[in-house]
Amino acid sequence: MSYYLLVPFWNLYVLACKNAICHGFRLICRTYSLEITVTFPELMSFERETVEVFGEFTKTMAKIKGIFIRPIRFLGIDWAPLIVPLKRRLETLAVVHFVFIWMILPIISTWLPFYILFYTPFWWTMVLYVLWTLYDFDRPRRGSRGWSWYKNHPIWTHFADYFPLRVVKTADLPPDRNYIIGSHPHGVLSIGAFTAMLTSGSRFPDMFPGLKSTILTLNGQFWFPFRRDIGLALGGVESSRKSLQYLLENPGKGRAIAIVLGGASEALEAHPGRHDLTLLSRRGFCRHALQYGADLVPMYNFGENDVYETFPNPRGTRMREIQEWIKNKWGICPPLMIGRGIFNYSYGILPHRRPITSVVGAPIRVNRVENPTEEEIDKLHSEYCKALIDLFETHKSLHDIPKDVHLNIQ
Repeated sequence: MSYYLLVPFWNLYVLACKNAICHGFRLICRTYSLEITVTFPELMSFERETVEVFGEFTKTMAKIKGIFIRPIRFLGIDWAPLIVPLKRRLETLAVVHFVFIWMILPIISTWLPFYILFYTPFWWTMVLYVLWTLYDFDRPRRGSRGWSWYKNHPIWTHFADYFPLRVVKTADLPPDRNYIIGSHPHGVLSIGAFTAMLTSGSRFPDMFPGLKSTILTLNGQFWFPFRRDIGLALGGVESSRKSLQYLLENPGKGRAIAIVLGGASEALEAHPGRHDLTLLSRRGFCRHALQYGADLVPMYNFGENDVYETFPNPRGTRMREIQEWIKNKWGICPPLMIGRGIFNYSYGILPHRRPITSVVGAPIRVNRVENPTEEEIDKLHSEYCKALIDLFETHKSLHDIPKDVHLNIQ
């Protein structure tokens, strides 16, 4: 005769152990597709043996349960538990979707169109795609497209909850003005700026109603087939003077245009715990703000540099020289980094689950000046840098940044 015991009902252990001891039954425990059988001979010393057997059985089951609900370190790698809530699975899936779009799809798109064109009966789809791309070629510099169903898809809420990522509002941004939002730091993938400006995952559209948000990104992001269309579906626009001019000169107000001002140079400074910004030489955004009368808004993404571990690359080292050469040649050079994997926490290309807080500062009022002088540009740039420093100092306690740590603007 056998007793079957389900692990979650811990209060049944004593009763099952007592009966197993008294009558020599088998005690069978089924947990997460495992079955463990313990056979007890008939014993007379009831109370003492009950306590001993119950204790050993509970210890055994606790160890087995731990394999499924806690990380395991094996071969120097921290493996993810097998049993996790569905919500966390969906969050990881959302991050895999993000990484696939921005890191894997560009590689696939360099050969997949040619394979379809020359080696499949669906070659005509690539002909149509090329014709469509030629017709739609200027779309990245003419306001993009933006599909609401994709920008508002629940996958972006799961994506934001993964870190978690949240937006902190410090002041209203009335929709009767246009805004240029300077986003800092760049980090490895600019996750904070991307989530806030192109999706509803962090509730940015709810906090700033009436604004049409977008982000300027590297022109090369729109060179890759298929990935180009995903970027346009999210509402991304190319980083160029023509693109910014189109957005700010178009009839209507309420434009919120984010620019990751540090660019590829700042990406090479993305190290956990560091706050190094490339900003002193970036004055073009101030010129455009004056020319079109767009208010400037600083935004700092606390934790952006922490979601990936990056290799040291001090200036002057051989590694840094190679990275700078690649950046100058191709316009971009992602830093060498290590994240986590789908099934482990030690190695991979997924970002770590570390919080990101995007703090949106108060707008700096900018009056329109069609031909701004260098003095006016420098004055606005200094005012912006001061506002950014104040924003950092006021809110750095949100991420437990020590008081003696400050922004390093270079």
